[in-house]
Amino acid sequence: MGASQSSEPGAGSRHEHLHRHGQTMSQMEPPKECPAHPDHAKATLAAGASECPAGAQAQDQLDPLNMMPPPNQRPAPDQPFSLSTKRVKSTIPKATGAEGENWEYPSEQMFWNAMLRKGWRWQEDALAPKDMENIIKIHNANNEEAWHEVLKWEHLLHPDCACPKLKSFKGDAKNVSPRARYRQILGYQLPFDRHDWIVDRCGKEVHYVIDYYDGGPVDTKSKLFTNLDVRPALNSFSNMWDRMVVAYWRFKFETLGFTPKLPIPPSEEH
Repeated sequence: MGASQSSEPGAGSRHEHLHRHGQTMSQMEPPKECPAHPDHAKATLAAGASECPAGAQAQDQLDPLNMMPPPNQRPAPDQPFSLSTKRVKSTIPKATGAEGENWEYPSEQMFWNAMLRKGWRWQEDALAPKDMENIIKIHNANNEEAWHEVLKWEHLLHPDCACPKLKSFKGDAKNVSPRARYRQILGYQLPFDRHDWIVDRCGKEVHYVIDYYDGGPVDTKSKLFTNLDVRPALNSFSNMWDRMVVAYWRFKFETLGFTPKLPIPPSEEH
């Protein structure tokens, strides 16, 4: 299973504009306050106050659930314009929170500060306030899509757990998965990012791997620009079995052309 979506409006041209200035969307990923982006926290904690407005953070202050320092909503020194500090709640249930609590996405200000920690510097022709608003929407939409892909696996193969939740996540862009390496041998591009999500399946921890591939311009309506390859990690017999079942179904229904036997919903007469 895996999603594949792509393209954006003022964002499509913005995506090309950022490439011209040496900043791809993957290089501008937000803090891991929400699931989606390369793991750069430890490497940037020693950057100091000039690069991180909140000042350098000790590694023991990292949140083990997302490997990030505490949320930083303070404007950066010499920041050219003000940014929103509003955070949007995701649809992703939080396994470690209170009942009914969902993960929150980073604000525009948090995203900006995270880019500074990563070494990015603003240029007059690089970003405008509207761009930050678009980037947040793009980031959030792609995280929602990744979670929907996880739910496809969970609801199809483990319907006994009605409400799986996300326990923790981390980015690991430098650790290319064996599947991505194999695809590269076949001539496909490598993903620009990789994430590892730990899903709580009603008390059982399940490791998912998500490879993010550049899908071109950002879609105007959906705000998606990535092709996602979402699947359980091959680190347990249960996960390997799930992968084999789905591979068999794909071969049977997509390659051989069999029609799946789906339950017929009752009509009004019944």
